[in-house]
Amino acid sequence: LLASKPAVMLDVTEAGLGALHARVALECGVRPLIGTSGVSPAQASELDVYAREQKLGGLIVPNFSLGMVLLQRAAEDIVQHMGQCEIIELHHERKKDAPSGTATDTARRLASKRGDASPIPIHSVRLPGHYAHQEVLFGAPGETLRLRHDMSSPEAFGPGLVAAARYCQTAVGVAVGLRHAL
Repeated sequence: LLASKPAVMLDVTEAGLGALHARVALECGVRPLIGTSGVSPAQASELDVYAREQKLGGLIVPNFSLGMVLLQRAAEDIVQHMGQCEIIELHHERKKDAPSGTATDTARRLASKRGDASPIPIHSVRLPGHYAHQEVLFGAPGETLRLRHDMSSPEAFGPGLVAAARYCQTAVGVAVGLRHAL
């Protein structure tokens, strides 16, 4: 047991460890806020069931940026009318996962809304001079529509991080996506 009795544990450590860290937090009676890439839908579902058994909650957030939530909402609307789309995501050269958890989450959401089992292509770029950028391109005969989100610093995560931490304090079950906290 933890002597300090924290209410929420934030994990933004290493891609692929989020599910394990969330499980340990729940076992300790602490609500997990996972901002680490690599939590699969199956793992999120297992965490949700376990958290509900413990009468706890948490949140898995692929991206804490409010702008990214808005891009995803708009893309989910658009894909129902323009189903042909691809994602381009660009990050700094030190980012280890490719594609990013955000791009993977966006692709999963769009495929679900489109009602098509075929994967949405993701193109990943890792170069100096970038921080975090995502573009969703939609194509139809005679037209192209682009949605783009650009981050220049981690300051963009602040408001979403605060909203997510507040949400976790009273959540029951583990949800996926910042939209639950807004």
